[in-house]
Amino acid sequence: MADGAMTATFLAVIGGASLLAVTARRLHPSDRLPSLEGWALADRSLGPVWTWLLLGGTIFTAYTFAAVPGLAYGNGAPAFFAVPYTVIVCPLAFVLLSRLWSVAHRHGYVTAADFVRGRYGSPPLALVVALTGILATMPYLALQLLGIRAVLTAGGVYPRGAAGDLVMVALFAGLAVATYRHGLRAPTVISALKAVAVFVSLTAVTWLVFERLGGPGKVFDGAAHRLGSPALVLTPEQQPAYATLALGSALALLMYPHVLTASFAADGPRTLRKVAVALPAWTGLLALFGFLGIAALAAGVRAPEGGAESAVPMLVDRLMPGPLAGLVFGAITVGALVPAAVMSIAAATSFVRNVYVEYVHPTATPKRQVRIAKAVSLTAKVGAAGFVFGLRDQDAINLQLLGGVWILQIFPAVAIGLFTGRLHPRALFAGWAVGMAAGTVMVVREGFSSIVTLGFGPLEIYAGLAALLLNLTVAVAGTAALERLGVPRGADVTDLPSRLTVRRRPETGANHP
Repeated sequence: MADGAMTATFLAVIGGASLLAVTARRLHPSDRLPSLEGWALADRSLGPVWTWLLLGGTIFTAYTFAAVPGLAYGNGAPAFFAVPYTVIVCPLAFVLLSRLWSVAHRHGYVTAADFVRGRYGSPPLALVVALTGILATMPYLALQLLGIRAVLTAGGVYPRGAAGDLVMVALFAGLAVATYRHGLRAPTVISALKAVAVFVSLTAVTWLVFERLGGPGKVFDGAAHRLGSPALVLTPEQQPAYATLALGSALALLMYPHVLTASFAADGPRTLRKVAVALPAWTGLLALFGFLGIAALAAGVRAPEGGAESAVPMLVDRLMPGPLAGLVFGAITVGALVPAAVMSIAAATSFVRNVYVEYVHPTATPKRQVRIAKAVSLTAKVGAAGFVFGLRDQDAINLQLLGGVWILQIFPAVAIGLFTGRLHPRALFAGWAVGMAAGTVMVVREGFSSIVTLGFGPLEIYAGLAALLLNLTVAVAGTAALERLGVPRGADVTDLPSRLTVRRRPETGANHP
């Protein structure tokens, strides 16, 4: 049960986040007329520090900080796939995000589907890219609320019954109002508090764990005794699943609309490259959270059945004094508010640009586009809250697992399209359809597990990556067939080369794309 000091500290952190959100309009104030670019991308004005805070705060969600240690608590070593996965993201972000930003800025694109529309001249392909992004984002948004509820319930800060639901609504209402008024600037300023609170609180928790449990060696020994030492290392049978899950998750992450929205808000490609180099600091944070799952085992924490994500909050409640525990729970709550806000903005922007303007109201003024985006953003938050209160937690988790598989299927059109336009848009559409169907069938057939058996031997791999391979096979084969048949393709207006070429710098002799 939460004591007064814990509750006071928790409320102070949440109150600080609310005050920061109110001041969001002061971040790079502008006299420009309302525009979707201004509301959704903060006028592409964020420098390296703000972009690092926003992008890190968007990628590393509260549910990640609860799920990874929960998986480590229940399964041991496989949970740490999240560490190489977020490391792989950094070089990918260095290359892909800076290149995509340059094209988007040149042509005024604000979504990945805008880029696909311009690259391939195919409205249907752009539409499925936008709808896939929205479909994958909504359960991810709901999971942020689930992360808050799981953490606060374990810490005794979340009241039972209707009172707890009202607390959740109140937390989300402040975020909704700030996002409605200030757009991306609201989560940007809150991300600064998230970074400070999470880094400080995690350092304090880790120091206490080492002091109380006798250092990392004794922590792992104690965890091995409870879980069984083989669970703390990967077996040969687990390695293919571990590797493909890390790679597939990294490829998928950069396709999510909320990650691209945070990236498009940077003030230039150089800023994004600097941020990509500095992102591993957030990965180190995630690794420590995973370690705390192992520490919870060593400390003898007994999480409720089916609630392993509660292990670390229970550890915090046991080891830390009230004020510091309140800081941790407040930090994790703020950690959910940042990505939730960016996700709702990204989903709204995709809907307005690639559905509403493209098919419903092509002559909508910038002011009307902003008004519709604000309404859709608010609707997305209300829908996420209704999903959490109306359905089982496992339903949101299952849909989020499917969302990761689905979003990976736009990788050929977006990421590969940045370097070559040789793939035919109709072949990409067919590959997307095959990948979506195959990935969904594989995950559902395995009881909503993203790790699937291919049907020959004991080899297990990530379903999203298997579906992506099918997707690419269909896209390449379909392109060859369509070109032989002479099927025309849309006009490319992006000024990117039609194929990947390697040029040589005359002054250095170095090769570069």
